[in-house]
Amino acid sequence: MMRTTTIILAAFLAAAVAGPACAADVAAGKAKATEVCSACHGENGISTTENIPSLAGQQDQFIQWQLVFFRAGTRKNEQMQPVVEPLTNEDIRNLGAYFASLAPPRGAKPDDNPDLSAKGKQAATGRRCASCHGDDFAGTKAVARIAGQREEYLVKALHDYKSGARSGGGMAAMSDVAYPLHEEEITALAHYLAHL
Repeated sequence: MMRTTTIILAAFLAAAVAGPACAADVAAGKAKATEVCSACHGENGISTTENIPSLAGQQDQFIQWQLVFFRAGTRKNEQMQPVVEPLTNEDIRNLGAYFASLAPPRGAKPDDNPDLSAKGKQAATGRRCASCHGDDFAGTKAVARIAGQREEYLVKALHDYKSGARSGGGMAAMSDVAYPLHEEEITALAHYLAHL
């Protein structure tokens, strides 16, 4: 019995030291992103297209889960569905690692409405956004980075959560948060977060 336990423990430790069987390949992720993502999400994951989010600096697990949700049809988007359907699990791991390795976007221009940002900060505090997205709103694990995201995209995302147009998977918590938001809060939150 002792010998069997020792063999099992040795096998377990050998597997742990060897690392994950399917470690992500950032270079392969970059190649796949250039092939299928950059036309919409921008070179180096920084979008220059209205209502298209930047992916640079997003959490690895967040990117992976969103791609899985799109591929499974749990999260619906007419533009994303045909792009993600052919992605393999390995592609998804590599894309998550690649986008997480990039420097996140920074506000391209200074805050032109600090009063609106102050209202947005107050709304973020009142709605406890930091409890999931982190104190710096950089996201954690499978939760999105929202700091520095495109302002109009944040407005669209909050409207989609509020209306129920964006649901499924891990989106239930956001739907509960967004539903009671009034238009002024949505505008202020998006402005504040975009300028972080």
